[in-house]
Amino acid sequence: MIIYFLRHANAGEPMASSKRDEKRALDKEGTEQCGIVGRALAALDVQVDVMISSPLKRAAQTASLVGNELSYEGKLQLEDALRPGASFADFRKLLDKYSKYEAIMVVGHNPNLSEFLGRSISEAGCEAGTELKKGAVARIEMGRNSAMLHWCITPKVLRTIYAAAAESSRPKTSRK
Repeated sequence: MIIYFLRHANAGEPMASSKRDEKRALDKEGTEQCGIVGRALAALDVQVDVMISSPLKRAAQTASLVGNELSYEGKLQLEDALRPGASFADFRKLLDKYSKYEAIMVVGHNPNLSEFLGRSISEAGCEAGTELKKGAVARIEMGRNSAMLHWCITPKVLRTIYAAAAESSRPKTSRK
């Protein structure tokens, strides 16, 4: 199974009330980030069978906007196992639930998403040092007993990939 870990895009400052913070939407920068991330992933030919998101608004918006850029036509799955504070055991149950799919994308929050990534690729359950910045995405390939990190791309690198892909698709003008 291929798993793409995507941290939600920029959503401004956290709110004091956790109930209100759950409804915090992406800000303008976050919306733009999603477009760039999605187009860069499309340029890398990323295809997913199912997109799974934390039910918090900023994560679901990120998943939806990136999914649009990837031409994902399935239903967005909202799972509590990707909420802030969810445990690695909850995440493992989520992976079991979606194990029939070849490629999934999980969209969530730090610190738990970085923890899930690190614990998925490390031996014997110890944590590997990983950090996903807002809008960053990592790709791992998970086998029956092990997983391997193939890449982890920051928003800055995704922006560069997107710009290069856009540049290469422009018609070349001839010079005489």
